[in-house]
Formats: sequence, C-alpha cells, structure tokens
Amino acid sequence: MYSPAFMPASLPRPDRSIVLVGLMGVGKSTVGKRLAKRLGLDFVDSDDEIASAAGCSITDIFDRFGEQSFRDGERRVIARLVAGPPKVIATGGGAFVNDETRRLILDTCIAIWLDADIATLAERVGRRDSRPLLRDRDPQVVLAELAAIRNPLYAEAHIHVRSYSAPHERTVDDIADALSRWWG
Repeated sequence: MYSPAFMPASLPRPDRSIVLVGLMGVGKSTVGKRLAKRLGLDFVDSDDEIASAAGCSITDIFDRFGEQSFRDGERRVIARLVAGPPKVIATGGGAFVNDETRRLILDTCIAIWLDADIATLAERVGRRDSRPLLRDRDPQVVLAELAAIRNPLYAEAHIHVRSYSAPHERTVDDIADALSRWWG
C-alpha cells in the first residue's frame, strides 16, 4: 500500500473513498497512486488485495477456481476496502460490472470512470501477458467486446475522465479538476 506524506492545499481531503473504474490498461493503478499522493490519502489496488487474500496471483485464481470465484472474492474485498477510512482504490476492470459492487461504490464513494480509446488500451495491455481475459486473444478485439458491455455501466460513475497517451500527471490533473468541480 502506498501512503503519502502530505496533501496539497488546492484540494480538500475527501470524506469518502475515491474509486477508479474502467477497462484494463486505462491506468487505474498508476494514476491512482499519484492521485492518492495529491489528495493525502492511502492508495490500494483491489487486485493486489484479492491476490494477497487468496495467497496466489489473479491468473492462478482464474486458472484454479474460475472467473466466478474471482468475482466473488473481488466483491468481498471491495466491500471491505470501501468500509474503511477514505482512500483511493483502483478496481479491476470487471468489478463495477457486478450490480452489488457498483451500487455500493455509487452509494458510499466517489466513482471515477477512467476512459481511453481501444487502440491506446491495446497498446498498454500488450506490454504484459498477465491478464487472464486476454490469454491467446487479440487485445483490440477483447477490449472492444468488453467496452461494448462495460462502458454503459462505467458511465454510471459520478465523474468521467479521459486518459490519453500522455504523461499520467495529465490524467491526475484532469481528475483533480473534476473533483474540484464535484466538490463545488
């Protein structure tokens, strides 16, 4: 877990967790760490917490127990994370698809949908082969299929921010601007 040392005066300290949702490769973890530092909050990646709780990698969970078992664990871990003190939480791409998880996040947190075009996402996820949903498949095809299903659900998030092929600080700045407007 990443823990920042300070909070800039330009943004208020949130009274609830900020949850980043969006497709794989959009930068939820990378941006989330930087956002947490800027807000003076802890950062946690729900996938890391799931792997820690299970004692094995996400890929191993998918291989040994299947996606449904992973999703059940994901739902429980996210419920635990949002019940604690405010923090920035990066979720897995499918977490917000679960009705119970989505409702919990929308009711108790500030949900931010990080969005990027499929070509950018495919380029980013192509750098690693550790994503179970992409195994032996064309990332652009998979991401387009997932976007068709998931984007309407992500659109329920309180805030929508585009992630570009630019330094991650630009996305953090865009989130900070959106949060400033959110808080009024």
